[in-house]
Amino acid sequence: MPENILVAIAWPYANAEIHVGNITGSHLPGDIVARYHRLKGNNVLMVSGTDSHGTPVTLKADALGRPVEEVYKEYHVGFLDLFQQLGIHYDLFTTTHTENHFKVAQSIFLALLQNGFLYTQTSLQWYSPATRRFLPDRYVEGTCYICGADGARSDQCDACGNVLEPEKLLNPRAKTGDGALELRETKHFYLDLSKLEPEVKEFLRARASYMRETVLGESLRKIEVEGLKPRPITRDLDWGIPVPVEGWEGKCLYVWFEAVIGYLSAAIEWAKLTGRPEAWKDWWVNPEARSFYFIGKDNIFFHTSLWPAELMGVGEQFGLIFENRPFRLNLPYDVPANQFMNLEGQKISGSRNWAVWGRDFLSRYDPDALRYYLTINMPELHDSDWDWAEFVSKNNGELVATWGNLANRVLSFAYKHWEGHVPPVEVSALRPPDRALLAGIEAGFQSVGSLVEAVKLRAALQEAFRLATTVNQYLDQQAPWSTIKTDKDSAALTIYTALRAIDSLKIIFAPFLPFSSEKLHSFFGYETPLFGETYTETVADALGEHTVLRYRVASMVSLPQWKPSELTPGTKLNPPMPLFKKLDEKIIEEERARLGK
Repeated sequence: MPENILVAIAWPYANAEIHVGNITGSHLPGDIVARYHRLKGNNVLMVSGTDSHGTPVTLKADALGRPVEEVYKEYHVGFLDLFQQLGIHYDLFTTTHTENHFKVAQSIFLALLQNGFLYTQTSLQWYSPATRRFLPDRYVEGTCYICGADGARSDQCDACGNVLEPEKLLNPRAKTGDGALELRETKHFYLDLSKLEPEVKEFLRARASYMRETVLGESLRKIEVEGLKPRPITRDLDWGIPVPVEGWEGKCLYVWFEAVIGYLSAAIEWAKLTGRPEAWKDWWVNPEARSFYFIGKDNIFFHTSLWPAELMGVGEQFGLIFENRPFRLNLPYDVPANQFMNLEGQKISGSRNWAVWGRDFLSRYDPDALRYYLTINMPELHDSDWDWAEFVSKNNGELVATWGNLANRVLSFAYKHWEGHVPPVEVSALRPPDRALLAGIEAGFQSVGSLVEAVKLRAALQEAFRLATTVNQYLDQQAPWSTIKTDKDSAALTIYTALRAIDSLKIIFAPFLPFSSEKLHSFFGYETPLFGETYTETVADALGEHTVLRYRVASMVSLPQWKPSELTPGTKLNPPMPLFKKLDEKIIEEERARLGK
């Protein structure tokens, strides 16, 4: 039976272009897992969107002197362009600034309130007398009272990774230069996480057999050392989702509270857009469904503790508020958070332009080259580093030399010597070495697939390349290039075997390298594509228009394809071309020269 797999990917702030660290941290691993499950014939729903309400967005708008809605939409459109170029196949990539998201987030809030998990409390918050307003957390920075690092935000320190209590920040100052700050009393709603701590612990321990230690260990240690403390979930803001309680005008739901709700609201929006408004429940209410959350390590707490606590806290009440019938929402199955990717030995910094920006990269290089390097260098268990020399070396020495050349030389040889067809051999005549190779490749569907299932994507891609190497070794031993001169029938068996192996490897590589796999698929003469296609659509609601990225599946594409090739001898081939480009080493210094400027 097909499984229902929810792939939920971190929502990028609409304040900067997306760089390679963001891509390898969440968008790419989520896409690889989604493509794998689609090939298996599972029911996949992959969602995310632009976080349009975060204070990084309002800070950017303030710095530009432009309306925040205008700024967020500009970055949002750029995100859609990047994902289409890079082949990140979202079923829906939307935005938090929609009528649907407002309704879902407010319903979650009201369910928590009615279930007794919210309370109000007066607290101290940094206030700017010069501008006569309370400043959101990211508007204030200073010295971390835990590790002593300067430049810590009042809500979180990037240096030590701790969530901070804003009023304890040392040497506070406004990022906008609004003069001296002072602490003043303000009233907010708090989510009483302490009441839900036992359930959150149980949730985490139940996933100990497969959740990454970097995620599980950190989450449990934080609870054991600090405990789950009540957290404010409203802010004094005029841009965001209004608090749905009378008398709370001028306050909005805190972005960290409402943004995680986007995974749910995006699924509901997707269902409405497809004309099947109940379909979202196949992933959110069906207890057999599995949900994977792809995020960076700085967001672990919010996805392993805060979001599960919200879901536990609403119980069946959300269903009653949202559509007058009780139901429970599924908890996350896994949160395979990645660590950070650095750049040439330094931390990526957008403000210093010390970054490799996704769209800028794709203006010069191919998408599969980027997907390959970011996967083989993915920071799954520890930080990794983008190095331009390594990028060129791996592109030329592995992607081109091991896989690209294998596919191209075998297809070109077959096309030339068998008049554009797969050699017309008798499959029953395959020799022991031929059968051994095909058996090894067939086993690769299990070995690679099990690694993808466990979200060990670096190892999965390494295993795929190991399989490609076995085909190269087989060809070296059989030497069809010379055998054809004396024994064409023997060469035909070798080339048929190699073609069938490559046809299988094309599927195994497809989640990682979809563009070249689709090309290869067409060279073999297949007319139905491996995957569907993405497209943009403009949606109108009470808040105005917003553009979304959607995924269209051709009718045949939904059938299981994660299986070995059954290539028919004599099949007509299409003229092959090289799959990848060899890169000139001069680009290393050219690209390094762009950094920091």
